[in-house]
Amino acid sequence: MIEDLVTEAVRTAEANNAGQVARAAELVVKSLRADGLIFTAGAGHSLAAVAETFYRAGGLACVYPLYHQQLLPLHGAQASTSAERRSGLAAEVLADKPLGPDDVLVVFSTSGVNPYPVELARAARVAGVPVIAVSSRESVAAAPRRAGSTLIEEADVVLDTGVRPGDASFPAGEPRTAALSTILNAYLWNSVLAKVITLAEDAPLWRSSNVEGGDEANASLFEHYRSRIPALA
Repeated sequence: MIEDLVTEAVRTAEANNAGQVARAAELVVKSLRADGLIFTAGAGHSLAAVAETFYRAGGLACVYPLYHQQLLPLHGAQASTSAERRSGLAAEVLADKPLGPDDVLVVFSTSGVNPYPVELARAARVAGVPVIAVSSRESVAAAPRRAGSTLIEEADVVLDTGVRPGDASFPAGEPRTAALSTILNAYLWNSVLAKVITLAEDAPLWRSSNVEGGDEANASLFEHYRSRIPALA
């Protein structure tokens, strides 16, 4: 049953990433204390994870989503695949907002081999910015290298989703459907957030705008971050 596969995948991710989740949370809290930004990035369907990090009820207000229209399949399926394989796109995206010394970069990429995620991580390392990779070691090992190295090789912390090559999970013996990367990306990101709150109860978190007092609670966060995060406009 698909629910058994999902439950097992989440439990495995929890067991295999406890230490890395703690390390990731510590990096995030250090950035919060310095009033830095948490940059999040992905390509293709990993952009769903970037959306999960940004302007989300219960999410961090200091998230700067890195994005280029060509990376989103809704703007062209084949074009999005070509875009993440194009060397130099990461530099173009970062040109709009260079990484600073108090920032953290989080990159979601299941295969972790294409130039866009790898070059983002490499640029962060050059800038002295810590990199958290949310990827799959098994998928990376099976994928053709297209960027000289891989995302997990460039990262300081690796959150391993454990997603099998090709992402599909069902049926278990011959998987052809039910990709799990989106579920596991969201689970691991929220695991980091939960740990962050145990370390920093005053972390800047969004409230839902659809609950009483939500807009009022968010007003000060908009005031503080809007000038540095244009997507909050």
